[in-house]
Amino acid sequence: MDGQWNMRPQLNAQLEGWLSQVQSTKRPARAIIAPHAGYTYCGSCAAHAYKQVDPNITRKIFILGPSHHVPLSRCALSSVDIYRTPLYDLRIDQKIYGELWKTGMFERMSLQTDEDEHSIEMHLPYTAKAMESHKDEFTIIPVLVGALSESKEQEFGKLFSKYLADPSNLFVVSSDFCHWGQRFRYSYYDESQGEIYRSIEHLDKMGMSIIEQLDPVSFSNYLKKYHNTICGRHPIGVLLNAINELQKNGMNMSFSFLNYAQSSQCRNWQDSSVSYAAGALMVH
Repeated sequence: MDGQWNMRPQLNAQLEGWLSQVQSTKRPARAIIAPHAGYTYCGSCAAHAYKQVDPNITRKIFILGPSHHVPLSRCALSSVDIYRTPLYDLRIDQKIYGELWKTGMFERMSLQTDEDEHSIEMHLPYTAKAMESHKDEFTIIPVLVGALSESKEQEFGKLFSKYLADPSNLFVVSSDFCHWGQRFRYSYYDESQGEIYRSIEHLDKMGMSIIEQLDPVSFSNYLKKYHNTICGRHPIGVLLNAINELQKNGMNMSFSFLNYAQSSQCRNWQDSSVSYAAGALMVH
């Protein structure tokens, strides 16, 4: 445990390096989609999303991450008050947790689940870094998202839409894109695209452009058709449904992906890779 506090200067320098290389073209973001793999793989990609966060206006950060370890059919809230990062501690917003808890739609994560799950954890140092200039002025709302049905995604989308409507809130949606190869039991290949990695990119970008259309039904249909292994598909589904709800009430929004990367380029059936994408939602 103590080892990670010695990582602080190194981690800080890495995050600063990645962030310094990208442009803030979509600020202030109301929501971002960013990957949750090891920073060696996706740190530079994630920077494209975090660069769009405006620490001057952001006061509450909802972090929606998929559950990798426990079967969960709803969403779950943490049972702790503070998440520690090598940079500084992040406080969980107990008032918002109280409001969410009252709906009866959530369960509690066990401490074990909380510690094992990386989909939220990997966003904490980046969140801390992006918000550094206002570090005592914001809280986080971590939400572990289970394998929700389409109707549950709609319900949770509706619930979160009122929080998404507030300019001082930010939603961080945690997702990697295609997990390709035998170890992921997924080997979709469209030969017309050329090399395997090109086919993967084409498949991911099809999904990304559907997300940019902000249509939850099209996104569900895409997943049913291609079964793309987008691990954060349920958090993305919740976000799209929340956006949909606000659009019905006349709010004008746009989502743009800003970066796409793969952990390696697959060329044969023995290879494997994970894809990463970073994007931001703007309210106009």
